[in-house]
Amino acid sequence: MKKILLISIITSLFLSAFAQKKLDETSKNQIPDIIPFPQLVEMKAGKFEIDKKTIIVASGQDEKQIAKLLSQRIEKLSGLTLQITSKKNKSNFISLVLSQNEKLGAEGYLIKSSANSVEIEAKTTHGLFYALQTIYQVLPVEVFSINQKQKQTVFIPAMQITDNPRFSYRGMHLDVSRHFFSVEFIKKYIDILAMHKMNTFHWHLVDDQGWRIEIKKYPKLTEIGSKRINREDKPWGKRNYEITGDTTYYEGFYTQDQVKEVVRYAQERFITVVPEIEMPAHVMCAIAAYPELSCSQKQIEVPSGSVWPITEIYCAGNDFVFTFNQDVLSEIMELFPSKYIHIGGDEATKTNWEKCSKCQQRMKDENLADVHELQSYFIKRIEQFIVSKGRQLIGWDEILEGGLAPEATVMSWRGINGGIQAAKAGHDVVMTPVSHCYFDYYQNNPDGEPLAIGGYTPLKKVYDYEPIPDELTKQQAVHILGAQANLWTEYMPDGKHVEYMALPRMAALAEVVWSNKEIKNWDNFKMRMLTQFKRYEAADYNYCKTTIDALEKNK
Repeated sequence: MKKILLISIITSLFLSAFAQKKLDETSKNQIPDIIPFPQLVEMKAGKFEIDKKTIIVASGQDEKQIAKLLSQRIEKLSGLTLQITSKKNKSNFISLVLSQNEKLGAEGYLIKSSANSVEIEAKTTHGLFYALQTIYQVLPVEVFSINQKQKQTVFIPAMQITDNPRFSYRGMHLDVSRHFFSVEFIKKYIDILAMHKMNTFHWHLVDDQGWRIEIKKYPKLTEIGSKRINREDKPWGKRNYEITGDTTYYEGFYTQDQVKEVVRYAQERFITVVPEIEMPAHVMCAIAAYPELSCSQKQIEVPSGSVWPITEIYCAGNDFVFTFNQDVLSEIMELFPSKYIHIGGDEATKTNWEKCSKCQQRMKDENLADVHELQSYFIKRIEQFIVSKGRQLIGWDEILEGGLAPEATVMSWRGINGGIQAAKAGHDVVMTPVSHCYFDYYQNNPDGEPLAIGGYTPLKKVYDYEPIPDELTKQQAVHILGAQANLWTEYMPDGKHVEYMALPRMAALAEVVWSNKEIKNWDNFKMRMLTQFKRYEAADYNYCKTTIDALEKNK
């Protein structure tokens, strides 16, 4: 039944989306279960067998680096160690070529395979890397295995794939403040992103409940700000904020050397790490370390759980606050080569600003009408510093309040309206609405799921998401860079839980941001996911298995 339905779904998909492609009847059921689905696939008769005489042809240094990745996977799968050489045989080779083919774009690729050879072409090493992610998915799922070498005969089907991502920004976020995760897990998370052709890791390093990165000029940020009273025995929302004098801590932070290690690891997988250093709110951890940063300048503790409303924020009238943040961001920018520096900017309750003499004086001196304009002043001043260092500010959609900083990019989370407003004003936007992209929400019936923060975002809802709002003109839509899913970890105490909440929804988002919307097909995606689950198991990725039950019932 599965095979009959699969043929029917794929036939319908390709006849509607690729009417010009004439696939023979024998090839239709050979289309591999690739996620995200490529823009153009043509299956052909035959297959390429990898044997001990197969060579990988790569001439330049960049091509050779990618070739090593392919060689390692094949060796793990087959036990064969393939020679990497710049000299091409007449047949029995896999070639990796960087070309000037403008049609492939910055991240696109072309795969041509036959019984005699496999030729992979791209304009950049990014494209070659993504081509490999597709090649892995046409191989047995054991290619993703964490175990030792297999001894399988390996075939690559004869086919031609032309592929290119729809969006340039394809992101996943991870909050390491509410719960802290080891460097080993961060690398595993990056591997999962790479598998799904995601290219941006948004690392949420600072929030009220913990400062998670070493800043050498301000050592108290980690000496004090990375520690909180350990109340892990209680649900997140039931941890009262009270000073007890207890010295049993939940703690953790990344040294600068560890950060460099993570950034390097991500770069090798063509993933950009975007750091987030929150301001002016979500910074109780910093104020606990340096009380002079707040309006009251009173000593506080790092909270162990939920805090609402967030009133303990940086004092916008205190020049030291800006000196402090510039010093912090200077060290951050030394560690992260990313174009974007994320400064948060969300959920600042400004009641303290309204009664702070320094903030009120700042408003008077700068002719600011209200505290919303004062926040805009704060963000614009930080942006000027970031731009002076050759970087670009990105923040949550609250940075629109009071007037958006000139070159800022908006991350629209409270729905799509912030993204629409920013795009219409000519600002770039990353769409990450809570309605579709918050993976801390339940993905199935809460009765059978681990405790989560609430909400309901099942796999199909993610898959059905369209990042470009209908309200935008074609010209305005150019400012929608892509989309991102967010993993806030209040209810995710360990890495396995993070994986569970991310998978399989990351696969759905991957197809949203990579594949053209005309070729998306939910029924076809469901069938391909059955193979994707096997890949997760081979790689030891924890995923929501109740999703596979639902898909099996609807085959």
